[in-house]
Amino acid sequence: MQNKNKTEKALGFFEKYLTFWVVVCIFTGVLIGKIWPAFPTTLSRWEYARVSIPVAVLIWFMIYPMMVQIDFGSILNAGKRPKGLTVTLVTNWLIKPFTMYFFAWLFIRVIFSNLIPEAIGQQYVAGAILLGAAPCTAMVFVWSYLTDGDPAYTLVQVALNDLVLILVYAPLVMFLLGLSDLAVPWDTILLSVLLYIVLPLIAGYISRRYLLRYKGRDWFEQVFLKKLSNITISGLLLTLVILFSFQGDVIINNPLHILLIAIPLIIQTFFIFVFAYRWAKAWKIEHSVAAPAALIGASNFFELAVATAIAVFGLSSGAALATVVGVLVEVPVMLGLVAIANRTQHWFPRKKGALKI
Repeated sequence: MQNKNKTEKALGFFEKYLTFWVVVCIFTGVLIGKIWPAFPTTLSRWEYARVSIPVAVLIWFMIYPMMVQIDFGSILNAGKRPKGLTVTLVTNWLIKPFTMYFFAWLFIRVIFSNLIPEAIGQQYVAGAILLGAAPCTAMVFVWSYLTDGDPAYTLVQVALNDLVLILVYAPLVMFLLGLSDLAVPWDTILLSVLLYIVLPLIAGYISRRYLLRYKGRDWFEQVFLKKLSNITISGLLLTLVILFSFQGDVIINNPLHILLIAIPLIIQTFFIFVFAYRWAKAWKIEHSVAAPAALIGASNFFELAVATAIAVFGLSSGAALATVVGVLVEVPVMLGLVAIANRTQHWFPRKKGALKI
């Protein structure tokens, strides 16, 4: 309960009413995209390697408050606690891609077969596979922060998953899709790793050392970190406005298919979270490691999935639409999982030898 209270106190007004603000931002983004189409059109020009630079900047500001908390000398200690790394790696690479395929096939090709034509249904399943094979890189730092996750351990978890992703994403997706060739946008992967891990990590390291040296630990923890707390939530809400302004027409023009695609994606998200979270509980992993381990698998690297869908199937394809639906449902669903994680901290043992900030 102490960690939960600490998080709520740090996040204050925004955190208490976060669900309301998320709904407002989603509605605002869709409205802006519909009545002011020049806004998303202009922002879409500021893109490199299919990564939106404005969104990347906002995500960077969400990630930095967590990176600056990391005691970088303690990162090496993560290897001494391999259980959390095992949970996230097994869940993300041996379970998640295959269960995503199963749920997408079951609902889109079987249960909803009378509502979705076969040809477009195949593309929807393909888009779901692209999402399921890409564990989250950027937003997981936000989810970890909201659950009072261990920032250093989370960094190691994400870094290991990114390493595996670079090696196996293409062959895994090719196997599940039955493709002989796959145009993976490697520039998107590399740019995302640079923007969402390397740069905020360097900035956090430099600023942490400087502030601790010249301002002292008390000022750093009691003043600086508290001032940063609302930046994460503000960045999240502004990101939602931009993302949903891009997708306003998609939401309005495809309401039924978006709902039908969203159902297996949401079920998959909860299934993977419960699988990893309960496994971590059975292994008696501390909550600050267990929550991020489960949330990494539950969320997706949607920038990569969307870019791959466009590169392989085309901008107007069903696969691209399915990956966009992944973007639409991810934040509200993940906030629900964050709430579950925060309410179940008592399931897990207290921190022992954690990577301290």
